[in-house]
Amino acid sequence: MEVNPPKQEHLLALKVMRLTKPTLFTNIPITCEEKDLPGDLFNQLMRDDPSTVNGAEILMLGEMLTLPQNFGNIFLGETFSSYISVHNDSNQVVKDILVKADLQTSSQRLNLSASNAAVAELKPDCCIDDVIHHEVKEIGTHILVCAVSYTTQGGEKMYFRKFFKFQVLKPLDVKTKFYNAGTDEVFLEAQIQNITTSPMFMEKVSLEPSIMYNVTELNAVNQAGECVSTFGSRGYLQPMDTRQYLYCLKPKKEFAEKAGIIKGVTVIGKLDIVWKTNLGERGRLQTSQLQRMAPGYGDVRLSLEAIPDTVNLEEPFHITCKITNCSSERTMDLVLEMCNTNSIHWCGVSGRQLGKLHPSSSLCLALTLLSSVQGLQSVSGLRLTDTFLKRTYEYDDIGQVCVVSSAVGVEA
Repeated sequence: MEVNPPKQEHLLALKVMRLTKPTLFTNIPITCEEKDLPGDLFNQLMRDDPSTVNGAEILMLGEMLTLPQNFGNIFLGETFSSYISVHNDSNQVVKDILVKADLQTSSQRLNLSASNAAVAELKPDCCIDDVIHHEVKEIGTHILVCAVSYTTQGGEKMYFRKFFKFQVLKPLDVKTKFYNAGTDEVFLEAQIQNITTSPMFMEKVSLEPSIMYNVTELNAVNQAGECVSTFGSRGYLQPMDTRQYLYCLKPKKEFAEKAGIIKGVTVIGKLDIVWKTNLGERGRLQTSQLQRMAPGYGDVRLSLEAIPDTVNLEEPFHITCKITNCSSERTMDLVLEMCNTNSIHWCGVSGRQLGKLHPSSSLCLALTLLSSVQGLQSVSGLRLTDTFLKRTYEYDDIGQVCVVSSAVGVEA
């Protein structure tokens, strides 16, 4: 890890050690069948070995802890901790000792020293200790620069530095997909993959929505009055495994009627991911603001506010539609036409005037229709005409209903 050790002889010695949690001891089991020449000898030796797990001797994972033997991996979102010690190896008193620790990344240089004040003197065989912490927020090469300056008994000012280079790796691969519902709701699917070499405990995966949205997590089911995670009682994510999280975002009431929201905003929110590895080492990542492609609704938007799931054959049922003038400048004078299809028949007067619809405003319509064909049927055939511009907007496949025989009946 050390890149550029000092070649000049100094009175002080600098030692740097990364502080990490210990790991479980691993051994390579040696065993054989009882009919072989050694018989039960190898198995008995493993049972007597204090480092093995009682009852599971042939497993490589032991029950003892070992100190880290190397620098190890550092992942984005984890906290880098390091112990810095400056020891006086000489037989004279050293004065005005200043120890400085900086972390150089590809974009910035950070001062990690707990104190920037100089120590007045350091006697022989004494040391100055410091522990630094830094939450890693960048991927790539990092260089820990430790600088020591001091004054000898003869008044000579001395200075040296040591450089420690390490790489910060990416722990998770996060992919997002957006689905725009027929209403103003937006569904977000987040695919999170563990790309490290050890299991992770997923402590929290939440979506912090933008100011315009409320969010509902769809990652739990109700069982006997309790919310149970869809991923089970254990939140472990094995190496290279992927987990899918689903969220539903709905515009807040105060924004829902505004044209900017109706047309669809692009900024949705950001994911906050917290995990633990090894012996409880915590990591956290927060994505940048997630953005989606805003759906284009044109000048007029028609959306379903209410529609039944199941209806009876040849019996009238009701739906509620919402018509919105997405223009921010032009008033529309709308006429509603209802066109029957082979399976869906509209009940009411076609060609009726809806009146003037001002910019960024909307109106709700209660409509009645019936189906003459069983099965899953599409509600289609609505036409809106703007009499000012003589422009017609066609709306087909607005929604679906399941049509069943009246003998079967609709469940309550």
